[in-house]
Amino acid sequence: MSGTAKTAEWVDVAGKVLFAEVCGGGDATLLLIHEMGGTLHSWDRLVPLLQPFFRVVRYDVHGNGRSEAIRGPMNFRTAVQDAALLLERLGIEGPIIPIGCAVGGAIALGFAAAYPALCPAVVALAPSTSIPLARRAAAFARADKVEAEGLRTSIDESLMRSYPPILRTDRALFEQGRTMRLAANPRGFGAMMRMLIGLDMTSDFAALRCPALVLAGEYDQDRPPEHVATVAAAIRFAVFDVIPSGHFMAWQTPDLVASKVMSFLKQNIQYLPPQH
Repeated sequence: MSGTAKTAEWVDVAGKVLFAEVCGGGDATLLLIHEMGGTLHSWDRLVPLLQPFFRVVRYDVHGNGRSEAIRGPMNFRTAVQDAALLLERLGIEGPIIPIGCAVGGAIALGFAAAYPALCPAVVALAPSTSIPLARRAAAFARADKVEAEGLRTSIDESLMRSYPPILRTDRALFEQGRTMRLAANPRGFGAMMRMLIGLDMTSDFAALRCPALVLAGEYDQDRPPEHVATVAAAIRFAVFDVIPSGHFMAWQTPDLVASKVMSFLKQNIQYLPPQH
């Protein structure tokens, strides 16, 4: 696929159907991987800022959005492989720059570690790569609660941590983000939460050989900067930065994210066309 036109399609990947969208054009492809409770629409505000320079692929992770419902546990290695197989089915070869938010950031880092020949760089926004032992019981309880009741009973408490009032100056934007999260698939949310609880990315961090941009949100209480800094410290070629944003920074502050991503990629890869 080439050119700037947008295409969207369902793709059968290893016995599951994923919904994907492709747009933009360029010598490199950005692979966008959304957060827990998100969909490919989590990137709606960032994509227009990046597609003039890259082909952009975004998709609904298995069990989320318009992808096939999940019927059992989610496996991290399978999620990484799903991304690679999706690109293969779409006929897209390297170079690939995975960009992920929260748990999607973990998948992006895992992808770059698993497919080093494809990835000249990787970007992780507020990466969720583990849950501390002291918080695991609460995480299991939340997964159970969401699966039983949906997101509505806990959404406002959750958003106080991930989308605090200081970032709600555009009320319509906040309400749209809140509504989008209310529509999340409860089973997909629960499966992703349980996957994160048991995740150990030590070997992935050690295997990463490409430059990694790791961004934290100053106002993110779900993955605060001090937590994200420990992830960056475990990655040999990581660049760590903090921006005045929250947990869903591609939605909350897309201009800031685009600026950081473009600056990082200009310094680390050779696939950017000249800007006009």
